[in-house]
Amino acid sequence: MAAEYVQSDQFRGARIHLCELGDLEIRDCEVSGLKIVDCYGSDVYLGGDFERVVVNDIDVTAYVEAELDRQHPIRAMARDAASVDDYRAAWQAIETMWQTTLDRARLLPEAKLSERVNGEWSFVETHRHLLFASDAWLGSAVLEEEAPYHPLGYPAGGMPAEESAKLGLTLDAKPTFDEALAARLARMATMRRVIDELTEAELDRVCARKPAPPYPDQEYVVRRCLKVVLKEEAEHHRYAVRDLAQLEATA
Repeated sequence: MAAEYVQSDQFRGARIHLCELGDLEIRDCEVSGLKIVDCYGSDVYLGGDFERVVVNDIDVTAYVEAELDRQHPIRAMARDAASVDDYRAAWQAIETMWQTTLDRARLLPEAKLSERVNGEWSFVETHRHLLFASDAWLGSAVLEEEAPYHPLGYPAGGMPAEESAKLGLTLDAKPTFDEALAARLARMATMRRVIDELTEAELDRVCARKPAPPYPDQEYVVRRCLKVVLKEEAEHHRYAVRDLAQLEATA
């Protein structure tokens, strides 16, 4: 079994030389300044939020972003939303986009929707994560709900298990697709209500609460919180349809 390192800083500033690193996986890590030099291999994959990426002395950052926007135009709508009308247009597009994808997913056997592709979240887990993202950034921060977190919510991998438990999350739950989707659609309906009632003044309101206790103590403004929801929806839809294609191929 491969070694696993979690919440460790032992590799910060390390120099790895003449080592066998085939199938190495780095996930949910801070990698600023990472260098891979004079190495060789195939099937090298990078995925994440990178401000600048250079491959063989060519800065490919702008190209990658432009290509992602071309293939997934709603991600640009989510990222660039500024006015109330922008937020409404982005959310309308997100609702339409997901409805089409949900109809597509329902054509697969139930078991396929809980199947992981290449170690990534399953279709059900993706919706559980989007449920948590909306619970945190909308339910907790924007709406200050008394109990914003649904037990089926699934946080990002960087949140410690004990912190998830404090929020009432049941990470090892095995809900059916319909069970997870019921909670998810209810939260999407809340987002629709907030978007419909949104004003420019509300966008600039400073939230009295942060998304969840483990999040940094800093100022959270409504426009930022809602934009996180929009961006999470757009990015995770991209992952979902990528993996759906493989699930369909093996169904």
